Amino acid sequence: MARTGMRGWIGMVLLAVVVGRAAAQEYGVGQEYGVAPAQVAGVKPCPKAKGPTKLVEGGRAAVEVVVKMDVDVDGAPTAYGPRGKKTLDVEKHARAPKGSPHPGEIVGYMTEYEGGPPTVQGKGDPAPGYYVSQTDFADIHNKRMEDPRRYVDATKINYVVQGRAARRAGVVMGDFATVYSCRTGRTAYAIVADSGNESGAEGSLALVKALGYRIRDGIEDSVDDREIVVRYYPKSNPEKLFFKTQGELDAAARRLGIEK
Repeated sequence: MARTGMRGWIGMVLLAVVVGRAAAQEYGVGQEYGVAPAQVAGVKPCPKAKGPTKLVEGGRAAVEVVVKMDVDVDGAPTAYGPRGKKTLDVEKHARAPKGSPHPGEIVGYMTEYEGGPPTVQGKGDPAPGYYVSQTDFADIHNKRMEDPRRYVDATKINYVVQGRAARRAGVVMGDFATVYSCRTGRTAYAIVADSGNESGAEGSLALVKALGYRIRDGIEDSVDDREIVVRYYPKSNPEKLFFKTQGELDAAARRLGIEK
């Protein structure tokens, strides 16, 4: 083993400090993957309402819920795949839960036919060999159903699920939302892109990261406390605009006058 001189050790220490500071700024001091970030002092507390709240913001109707947040990876090219592939989630999470209309039914990825084998990405797709994972909201201009790019990538786009309260308020797929963490004080723009969780307590991997949670997949980690405020805006995307980048989504939300 080669010896490391004093200057080398100093350089290594400085590098570790810089990397540590960068991680602390993004995720919170000393935070590990799957561990909730520290409560930020002085942030706006969560509303005390136990049920959905209807309100008007800037002349625009909205409905707000306070929830926990499971992590949704549907729509990501590497969400699901055969054994041996490193995926963002496990097979059982791709199936409809108990209590749903069709428990056990595959909903997280596409199959060749009902009850058939998975549709596998091929050459030219983002992740060849992985399954084609779908979201309910899709790019209406992309007619190739088996194209992973037709769906909302959970690793790149902030999205939430529709939920019962949102649906009853007239919220449909593609509508805008704002999402706030009462723990970190961060707010993000999002769209409604999936369903399957009637409580509305589910958001994309990109969203939970944007809110300051150091979560890397949908396998085990989630926001376990009721500290996420989701504000849905019904009928806010009638043209069904599809966003390939979060920057495009943010710009569209701001043009509508939606405030974080």
